[in-house]
Amino acid sequence: MLLSRHLRIFLRHLTVLLLLAMPGAFSLAQVSSESQLKAAFLVNFMKYVEWPESRVTTANICLFGRNTLGGYLAAYEGRSVGGRELRVHRITGPDQVAQCQMVFIPDTEEARFGVILRWVDNLPVLTVSDAEVFTQQGGAISLVRSDGRLQFDINMDALNRHGLKPHSQMMRLAHQVTGKIR
Repeated sequence: MLLSRHLRIFLRHLTVLLLLAMPGAFSLAQVSSESQLKAAFLVNFMKYVEWPESRVTTANICLFGRNTLGGYLAAYEGRSVGGRELRVHRITGPDQVAQCQMVFIPDTEEARFGVILRWVDNLPVLTVSDAEVFTQQGGAISLVRSDGRLQFDINMDALNRHGLKPHSQMMRLAHQVTGKIR
């Protein structure tokens, strides 16, 4: 009971920090949409996941399918994330995923999850979707609605398969974690 209360307080503080991290955000009233919050989650995932050593000098978030977050992520483009400059790209095929550290697949592309997950097989790419079933289908992180809030689920098997390590703080904030933690 006490841990649950502390966790709720911590989550509230993290949400406020996420909102304050957004460009021009000085109050909660300025968050006009769930899409803005999803974009902030994506950027923060980039901060709290460790990738294998790479010669890539940029942090690339790639968007597949219907572009619902591109406009919101554009506000972060050029910022430093983990010592690398954040870039946002749209991708349409498997030949483009090698440039990505993260691929966001909207829930409207649920029928193609399997295909896209095969594109990133054996690559150090974090896969994220706003479809609640995404982690159950092999994706790494699902943005989910729970108790009227946007939260996230983590599939550790997917992260392990791609050689990615989430920060312990991120693991504590997850709504649900499945799979084996290494």
